[in-house]
Amino acid sequence: MMKKYILSLAVLCQMQLHSWAQLVPGEFEHIEYLMTFGKECPTSWGDDDFSQTFFFIVPKAFTHPIYIRVYDPEVGGNHDVLNGEFDTKMKYELYGGPGAYSNPDAREIDPVGEYKSGNLIASKTFGVNPEYDDQWYTFGPINPLEGEFIDQFGGHVFKLITEGVKGDDGNLYKFFLSTQHDINKEVEGANAFTYEYSFRLPEHVKEVVHLYPFIEEDVVSIIQHNFDLDNIAHVMLYSVSKNRISGGDSGNDVWIESKHSIEDAERNSTLDVQILTTGDAPNDVVAYITNQHDEAIAFFSNPIGGPPKYKYKVDVRKTHNE
Repeated sequence: MMKKYILSLAVLCQMQLHSWAQLVPGEFEHIEYLMTFGKECPTSWGDDDFSQTFFFIVPKAFTHPIYIRVYDPEVGGNHDVLNGEFDTKMKYELYGGPGAYSNPDAREIDPVGEYKSGNLIASKTFGVNPEYDDQWYTFGPINPLEGEFIDQFGGHVFKLITEGVKGDDGNLYKFFLSTQHDINKEVEGANAFTYEYSFRLPEHVKEVVHLYPFIEEDVVSIIQHNFDLDNIAHVMLYSVSKNRISGGDSGNDVWIESKHSIEDAERNSTLDVQILTTGDAPNDVVAYITNQHDEAIAFFSNPIGGPPKYKYKVDVRKTHNE
């Protein structure tokens, strides 16, 4: 099984200074919707395992009730992908307590073993539910102490698993971690992350998606993995010392990977993995990144330290005429 990379306390101190919004996908990512298909759908539609896990971090100092809201949770409305007729059931399960994050299976790329570890706080299954088409469904109120306290994160962690338990249609949705039941109001200092990202690409040429993995201080190389780009998108890596480094681009229903070295300047900083669309078509894809130990690296909805800015290296040479 693939191990997951657990961030150090130093990283989390930095995160607390820069994390303010809990819309998932985040505003910096330029992703409009997450995507999960019913488990009977062919993987060629863009979902490799019909399950997606997100973790939400609530800072230790925050003690008021929280709410995790799901936009358009049902499968059968304006934003969803029809495959024949709508017959899909989508289950959302919220976990906290011991093991919700710390159990290694919870942090696997694939939904295997005890990935549903921890205490089940709430569960809701949706099919064709018109009352939630283009609307929000809210889990809560939730006591922040119900999350698993993770010292490295400086807060309590909740796990939300979305699974297509029946059918073959696609569900487009998004999340918000809120202090209110009926409106989206941010939890200051919170963040959200995933280890494997399933989402919809923009539909038009030259639009760009941004994924933000944080690179720890002992990472010397990474492998970026992507699935089902359909040869109509191009992966590029940016950082403080990388500018338009090409990554591998997958075709239909296949994985591809590319390996990249990590320089000293890139450690303890965020990378910007950009996916540029090169064709006009809606397309659903999956992506993850591993380090040299085959440990998956988290993508943060709100990039730690902000999006990276490439630092140009200028070679200034003086000439002296005698």
